[in-house]
Order: sequence, then structure tokens, then C-alpha cells
Amino acid sequence: MKTMRAKQRSLSAAGMRARARYFRVLGDPTRLQLLEVLLDGERTVSELAHIVGAPQSRVSNHLACLKWCGFAESQRRGREVVYRVADMRIRKVLVLSQQLSDEQCDQLASCRRIGPDWV
Repeated sequence: MKTMRAKQRSLSAAGMRARARYFRVLGDPTRLQLLEVLLDGERTVSELAHIVGAPQSRVSNHLACLKWCGFAESQRRGREVVYRVADMRIRKVLVLSQQLSDEQCDQLASCRRIGPDWV
């Protein structure tokens, strides 16, 4: 159960901005796909680039974002760096977001308040 102080912090302007930034990290389809892949286990940048079908430089940039924001972590193993999900609770967030977006697909597709690039 949340303490009163924690609840007040989460409702504060700073808390709202932090949560908005949290969801902004998840607002990129490539980063979502990378997290989904990493939920299945550790991967190198090369493996991830191949799986998501994006250039290695773009994948590296997204991984840097995920790492900086605490969604992923990395470990050097010889010449390779492997990435993994930093907190497995993200699985619950992704599963719930999939369910919600599936249920609201038509509304999301027709919304004119967000950019068309998400489709």
C-alpha cells in the first residue's frame, strides 16, 4: 500500500512529468519491440538488429535510451555487449497495454490528436 507521501509525490507536477516520460519511452514501436524481444532473454545489438529489422545504429540508439531510462541493462562479455530487461515488471505493463490497445484499436487508428506515424 502506498504511503501518503508517495501518493502525493505521484500526483505532483514532477511526478506526472516523470510518468509521462516513462510512457514516452514506451511510445516508440521499435523500443516496444526491443523490450518484447528482451523479455525472452538476453541479446546482443547484432541479434536485436536482425530480429527487429532495423539498422544496428538505430537499435543501439534505442537501447541507449532504454538503458538510460532504466528499462534495460547491459553487460560486456568479451567483445560483445548483451542487453536484458532491467525490471521484469515491465512484462505486466506490456501485456496490459497490448490488451488495452487491442480493445481500442479503431479509436486509436482514427484519433487525430496523435501523429499518424504510430500505425
